[in-house]
Amino acid sequence: MAPGSWLVDKPSETWTILKVLNWTKGYLAEKGVENARLEAEWLLSAVLGLDRVGLYVNFEKPLLPAELAAFRGMVSRRAKREPLQYILGSQEFMGLEFRVTPAVLIPRHDTEPLVQEAVNRAGNVQRVLDIGAGSGCIAVALAKLLPNATVVAVDSSEAALAMAKVNADRNGVAVRFVSSSLFEPFGGERFDLIVSNPPYIPTADLAGLQPEVREYEPMGALDGGTDGLDFYRRIVPAAPEYLNPRGWLMVEVGIGQAEAVKGMFADAGFAEVFTVKDPGNIERVVGGRICIQL
Repeated sequence: MAPGSWLVDKPSETWTILKVLNWTKGYLAEKGVENARLEAEWLLSAVLGLDRVGLYVNFEKPLLPAELAAFRGMVSRRAKREPLQYILGSQEFMGLEFRVTPAVLIPRHDTEPLVQEAVNRAGNVQRVLDIGAGSGCIAVALAKLLPNATVVAVDSSEAALAMAKVNADRNGVAVRFVSSSLFEPFGGERFDLIVSNPPYIPTADLAGLQPEVREYEPMGALDGGTDGLDFYRRIVPAAPEYLNPRGWLMVEVGIGQAEAVKGMFADAGFAEVFTVKDPGNIERVVGGRICIQL
């Protein structure tokens, strides 16, 4: 069967769940989609309102015309390398579901060590600031895991903040979202914990990213300047002014950036500077503590 031939209506042809999955696996694989069979199952599960087990026990069930039409639309989008998460409209992070659109960077499991380390090291904090709220995944997860803390999140994108507010509501937490850049709106305020997953992709590397990232995710959430470190140069030296004594700053970093960012922490007067590796054994988190009286 020629790729794409089923994207036209064929009323006389019966498409069972198994037949649809098998065809879609080959079609998406030809388009360069990794894990094509698994993604086909997720897409069809969304259309039919079934989990994957439900698909397996109904392999011989034919799709209704409306179901097939909805699935065709999803597969067409994925074949153009639109991210699966944008098509489905959600992504799981730290056990929570987050609504995602092209207005926000898709939450990555690579970011979960930042949240977990913040909870492990700063579990008794009272005030938390998340710089670069995006989808709200970090701020919402911290609000969920630190129920006694006041969590504030800042972002310069109004569209991102709107999505972050939706995610805070759907996960039942209170987060104060602020439309601004970095520390600008927080003069006179201090926090016990500041976290950030800033843009850190070197500008020259953006063109080599996967199409899902390069063509669909917001460039403003990815581009970290010539060497990827522009935002760390703005965040790390400024952070002590907004931290309480013994307060923590923790940031996510890209591959090979940990040593340079650790140096920034040391230069800014942080102590207890540490790094944490992600499940891929990459140094993904850099953090430190202010140990001087401000």
